[in-house]
Amino acid sequence: MQPFFTRFSKRISELAGRPFTFAVALSAIVIWAICGPLFDFSAKWQLAVNTCTTITTFLMVFVLQNSQNRDGVALQAKIDELIRVSDAENCFIGIENLDEQDLKDVRRDCMQEGTQARDAENAVSGANGSA
Repeated sequence: MQPFFTRFSKRISELAGRPFTFAVALSAIVIWAICGPLFDFSAKWQLAVNTCTTITTFLMVFVLQNSQNRDGVALQAKIDELIRVSDAENCFIGIENLDEQDLKDVRRDCMQEGTQARDAENAVSGANGSA
């Protein structure tokens, strides 16, 4: 089931993002609006579009979330590989699994180290510039 849903959600995500798909959806809404006077703007006329849009939105949430989850995992794997093969600290690999407070602590520590490095660089370039 999972390989089928993965292929299905990937294909639907690709189709949903195309200009043609937008044009079809826009056309459907325009046709629905034009039909309003024919149906005296009845409750059934309104219910038809409300039902269609609700069902489509409900199903697309799951399809697009699946696609986004896969993209996020792939991106994280690529970033982890870049960290692994570079001079970066390997302790950052897998930090996406930390809880929110631990991530905030890591971010705060990185910001402090970045500020210290920038200050040290500015002090060196300032000393070289004034000599």
